[in-house]
Amino acid sequence: MRVIVVALPKLEDAKKIKNILIGHGFFHVVACPSASLALQTVNQHEYGLVISALRLPDMYYLELYDSLPDYFEFILLGKADRLAEAEHGILSLAAPFKVLDLVNTAEMALCQLERRIKKEKSVRKRSEKEETDIKNAKRLLMERNHFSEEDAHRYLQKCSMDTGSNMAETAQMILCLLFE
Repeated sequence: MRVIVVALPKLEDAKKIKNILIGHGFFHVVACPSASLALQTVNQHEYGLVISALRLPDMYYLELYDSLPDYFEFILLGKADRLAEAEHGILSLAAPFKVLDLVNTAEMALCQLERRIKKEKSVRKRSEKEETDIKNAKRLLMERNHFSEEDAHRYLQKCSMDTGSNMAETAQMILCLLFE
């Protein structure tokens, strides 16, 4: 389950942002006045987003950012002049900001995260038998058709794309055809 954690030094401010996000369709939003509470909440969830101020009572934003698990995005809130000094590569939003800027930034960060999670989960490791079939099919193509290993690999890739099957299935088809 995803979560949005709003970590701001003033709990009232965190609750205001929490209510804004809930009002715009985000369901599981938690307001925290410290980084340690934010990290406790983060560790209870699979993935999500942390929205933080530059400085919290117990931690600076970089410590919090570095402590986050892989499947958490981070948005830094602060005044524009202070954000200019912040670490590059961290998504930030300058105060004062419009409600829609906050909502759209949170939505964008979560969409990117969900796409990355989906992509990483869809990558499947091949079994040892599949790897062996691919190697044998390449070797056979190299011997019979005088392909280089790179050409044999490209041929397998092209055939698998053309037939809509994965490389292991294509290798098995080639092995069956060439051995019969």
